[in-house]
Amino acid sequence: MESLHKIISALRAKICACNERRNENTLRFTMTNRMLLLLFPIFIVCMAELNQDKYLSKLVIFIADHPTIMLFNILIAGLIFLGALLLFRKGWLAMLLQSVLYMALSITELFKYNTNGNHLIMTDMKLFRSVKSLTSFAYIKITPRLIIFVGIVLAYIVVSFWFNPKFSLHTKRLRRMITGLSCLLACALVILVPTLSTPVYAFFGVDVSKADNTFILNEKFENNGFLAFFMQTGSENIANQLQEPVAYEEDKDSTVAQYLDEVTDQANFKDGVKPNVIEIMSESYADFRVFDELNIPDDVYAGLDEVAAKGVSGTAIAPTYASYTVRTEFELLFGLPVKSLNDPNMPQRMLLERQQPTIPSYYKAQGYSTAYVHPFQGSFYNRRSIYSRFSFDTMIFEDDFTVPVDLYGTYIDDNTVYNQIEQLITDTDEPLYLHATTMQNHQPYNQGTGATEFDNYLQWVKHSSDGLADFIDRLSKLDEPTIVLFIGDHFPSLRGEDGIYAQLGITSENCSTLYEQKYVMWNNFGLDMTKVQPKEEVSVFYLPYVMMQEVGMPKDSFTQSMMDEMPVTPIYSTNYAPGQERNEKLDTLTYDRILGDMLSPDAVEEEEPDSSTNTDTE
Repeated sequence: MESLHKIISALRAKICACNERRNENTLRFTMTNRMLLLLFPIFIVCMAELNQDKYLSKLVIFIADHPTIMLFNILIAGLIFLGALLLFRKGWLAMLLQSVLYMALSITELFKYNTNGNHLIMTDMKLFRSVKSLTSFAYIKITPRLIIFVGIVLAYIVVSFWFNPKFSLHTKRLRRMITGLSCLLACALVILVPTLSTPVYAFFGVDVSKADNTFILNEKFENNGFLAFFMQTGSENIANQLQEPVAYEEDKDSTVAQYLDEVTDQANFKDGVKPNVIEIMSESYADFRVFDELNIPDDVYAGLDEVAAKGVSGTAIAPTYASYTVRTEFELLFGLPVKSLNDPNMPQRMLLERQQPTIPSYYKAQGYSTAYVHPFQGSFYNRRSIYSRFSFDTMIFEDDFTVPVDLYGTYIDDNTVYNQIEQLITDTDEPLYLHATTMQNHQPYNQGTGATEFDNYLQWVKHSSDGLADFIDRLSKLDEPTIVLFIGDHFPSLRGEDGIYAQLGITSENCSTLYEQKYVMWNNFGLDMTKVQPKEEVSVFYLPYVMMQEVGMPKDSFTQSMMDEMPVTPIYSTNYAPGQERNEKLDTLTYDRILGDMLSPDAVEEEEPDSSTNTDTE
């Protein structure tokens, strides 16, 4: 015990001696300390940008080409640093806090773009609450260059800690803190207030062009660099928030009523048969045979072709590329376009805390049992909580499977999902509506026996295709009338070293193919699906109504309106058709059902609101 006291006393003495020396350095090296304080905003901006550029020469070229944007970044960094300095007074502490913020964002951007080809925007930060999901999705590669850059930043902080620069303005504490908070508030206002951000961005030459798809967004990143891009897209997202339509605000009832069509040919299921309705949204499944130059082997998609030959196939326009699976999932589960919500990356976060007017609710109202299957964390995208209001009787996530679970690559095998669907069909007495969002083919694609990540991806797609064909074969022998829709949610990211999209020369001018998803529909009870299936491309959100028409689902004025709109506006998509005019009918009906009073007919059963529904637990 005595020896421990001696050790503690010795440590205290060393700390006191160190602090005394640092306090001496504050007074002794005033010019050095001023330089450390003045240069820090420039230093941290350059390090955050250099982390993206990787090479000093590239950073120098960017500064030479965009001097006003770099000035903008430095002024914002200076305001943040001054605010922190006024609040904490200790220079090294303010530097540490800002360095952690800037380098953490810069490293996250680096990993995100290398993983899926999408740059970091502010709304993405909600996804990073789950370490498991982040580490499984991202190519987290600690390179020597990254270690060096982080080391340089740490060295600057250590030097500043030793020389101990302090804020020497003699003023009352309250006034100092108010001034510091005002500096931070000024930075926030540049992002949050469009009337302020617009002239500021214009003055410094920040690219504010509208990014209608991922490739335009990536080109904007090249123009703005990381920091200005991160701020400007944050401002853009805020300015793009959905507003209540003026006509809806003035007269909701008549505004909605004018877009509701009279039911013309009421149906009550064909031949009185209520078939199982199975909707499989396959993660990152895409048919790369649309690019002839890739010469994809025939066997990769042989299973998909076999199913298509037994049913029908077509092309649907997905609302996303490379990520944001929930956009496509939203369109399938609600039968509504995300374009009408101004294309949020995570539309489920816009939902009010109430029972939702979903496609499953229509089937449930017709006596169906309803189920949702997703072989991943129920907390990711907050699905378990939010989707509990989608009229699902059963929800199965990665820990809920009742069949043996196998992995294929990183995630649960698609065959496990097919087996679970089959068991639910056989175990359910009522007809079953089921939506499954698979996981097997999700990035990263750095596992497998292929020479490139694209080769690995094709191996996984072949496994999915073969499994689908086997699943359909089993259903064909099952004494259960069943109809199946199979579609991929989006083309994969494929941001590995082979850069397949760069090889194909994909740019913002020719990227529309990456939003075209092949779908197949099949049934085992003799439906002639060629009479209903669209002959041309349609947006994904129409497919649920196609399925309703196929099985003869009874209509209401809302579903009739959506079916009538399909031939009029077959595609409603910001990404696929940039500059497309707004459709007031689709926008109004979507607003009414998602954020309005649900004046259009729906099959929702009223329930008491659950305060936990829209909480974030990723």
